[in-house]
Amino acid sequence: MEIFSAANFISLFLTLLYVVVVISFITGWKKLRNYSPVKRQGQTPVSIIVAARDEEENISKTIEDLLAQTYNQELTEIIFIDDHSTDRTAAIISQYKRVKLISLQEKTLNSYKKKAIETAIGGASGKLIITTDADCRMGPEWLQTIVQYYEENDYKMISSPVAYAEEKNFFERAQALEFLYLIGLGASTIGNNKPSTCNGANLAYEREAFYEVGGFKGIDDLASGDDELLLHKMAARYGQKIGFLKNRNAIVYTQAKPTLAEFIQQRKRWASKSTRYKNKSIIVLGVLVWLFNLSIVCNITAGLFNPLFLYVALLQLLFKISLEFIFLWAVTRFAQRRELMVLSPILSIMHIVYILFIGVAGNSGKYKWKGRMVK
Repeated sequence: MEIFSAANFISLFLTLLYVVVVISFITGWKKLRNYSPVKRQGQTPVSIIVAARDEEENISKTIEDLLAQTYNQELTEIIFIDDHSTDRTAAIISQYKRVKLISLQEKTLNSYKKKAIETAIGGASGKLIITTDADCRMGPEWLQTIVQYYEENDYKMISSPVAYAEEKNFFERAQALEFLYLIGLGASTIGNNKPSTCNGANLAYEREAFYEVGGFKGIDDLASGDDELLLHKMAARYGQKIGFLKNRNAIVYTQAKPTLAEFIQQRKRWASKSTRYKNKSIIVLGVLVWLFNLSIVCNITAGLFNPLFLYVALLQLLFKISLEFIFLWAVTRFAQRRELMVLSPILSIMHIVYILFIGVAGNSGKYKWKGRMVK
């Protein structure tokens, strides 16, 4: 009975903590205003930077979307960095006259993408740097919306929404909903003035600010982290000068991973950044959330021998599923993907195993990215 009491106390403590965390996500999201841009042309010179490797199947659509932007072409610079592609990526890019192509020369790096972005920024002319990925799609008002938001608010860094599109099956739709959860989570931390995560597929920052925080110095040995780790450096220096652009025209669309193996490699890459967080409170919070999910599994297992543990697990699941549903209801409404909400209860349960696995796998060993083993 004493063992049950101690386990029960720990489980309830972790559950209460998780409730507080998700409620903070809900309130942080609500704090972000829906941005309605002023109807005027921007004046800021912009450099759009895209690192590309073996993207011959997607690259043309991305380039054409960038060239179709309504923002002043004279103020827009588009730079693609070819990261040692083994296909026709570089040849396709070179066909577009308004696109500047740079070939990455270094071949013994771990952080290829950071080096590619850093190289492009070194030759960029824009005041505002905007990064996206070579397999992304965006509407014609995307750039104009970002620039107007920047000019109206004078932010040093702007995180903008990313969403999956054109899912083909249950696995990809589940990814789409989970990804919206991650985007909403990052947005909510910015809404709470405690930025923790963002996505480099839709990220803007001042060129001068990039150099003022030392660029990628100190994080340039890690393959991933060109977005989150840079965000932490910006937040440490500029405080509340970080914004999230809550506007549908600013959404960038990409594709879910078609196979479980590719999905795991992607999430291992994302999770690998956590070991380099300077803000230790984020790491502690992540560990406690991981322990909360572990406690659910432990209680379900113990419930096979003592039904009292099973009751605790059911209570934990009830809070988890309900609060995550409330949070996702708001985020999917913004993204106009409410049809995905039917997957929310299933995703909440699947997420337990996912969190436990990725929490360990993402912080141990190497992972495969763009055909290369990195760490």
